[in-house]
Amino acid sequence: MALLEIENLQTHFRTPDGVNRAVDGVSFNVEAGETLAVVGESGCGKSVTAMSILRLIPEPPGRIAGAIRFQGRNLLELSDREMRDIRGNEISMIFQEPMTSLNPVLTVGRQIGETLRLHQGLNRQQAEARAVEMLQLVGIPEPQRRVREYPHQLSGGMRQRVMIAIALACNPKLLIADEPTTALDVTIQAQILDLMRDLKRRVGAAIVLITHDLGVVAEVAERVVVMYAGRKVEEAQVGPLFRTPRHPYTQGLLGSVPKLGSSLTGTETRLAEIPGLVPSLKQKIPGCVFASRCPHATDLCREVAPALEEKAPGHVAACHYAAREGAMAA
Repeated sequence: MALLEIENLQTHFRTPDGVNRAVDGVSFNVEAGETLAVVGESGCGKSVTAMSILRLIPEPPGRIAGAIRFQGRNLLELSDREMRDIRGNEISMIFQEPMTSLNPVLTVGRQIGETLRLHQGLNRQQAEARAVEMLQLVGIPEPQRRVREYPHQLSGGMRQRVMIAIALACNPKLLIADEPTTALDVTIQAQILDLMRDLKRRVGAAIVLITHDLGVVAEVAERVVVMYAGRKVEEAQVGPLFRTPRHPYTQGLLGSVPKLGSSLTGTETRLAEIPGLVPSLKQKIPGCVFASRCPHATDLCREVAPALEEKAPGHVAACHYAAREGAMAA
């Protein structure tokens, strides 16, 4: 049994203009200790998927359907109190922008300690001592002093480390990281990724990494789920997906990544462009969600939604014309 099993997840929002299908039938599993990346362009449903796992979608206007099983328990069937016991304790989340996620009028030590006092029953002194340990664990210098400082007194990289300290304070089994390096410069990004890898080894938590940065995916993930317009279009191990992407959207994403040193070898090429616009999620799309932008689309693609099929061992894609491994060899 996988640590996390998501089956046919549908997260829809009712709006005056109709129903916005932000996540529309997504399924995937996360094994214990695994790092799974969920990738796609802005608006594809990555963050909504993450928020749905923790049931942080306001209802109404949102509505979550399907099944989200964590250690065999369907989180959608739990009471609000039972979910509060799980959030921050067994499942933690690093949010996208630490400056808006941290409380500006509370010290970082108190914000780390709040999780410990709520879930671990520690008193104020014990929580502060544990907060100092957590700041030291995530590599913040002078933790005894920093624990009494406020978020605005820290750099962007330090604030992100505080967010990681809060998320890991209760030794969760699953860590959801929503664009953890987006607002940071390249040097600090590398430090944060190294930190997450190191902490994963120490704590043993599984990680769901939400990102649009394929460089980050190649660096830290083991398996990848590619999302487009609220649906999963491809899933594979990192190596096979980067070597042989089966879905045209994944091929477009990888083609848009700059190749280091291409201008020095005399083989400089223009970056690939995915033409067109993402379809409105308020319209029910009968066929393939990528058909309007796909150079290979036919009437079949526009009329019939392709099923997710195994194109190679452990490699699935939702495309009528993606070649299977056996067919390619033939």
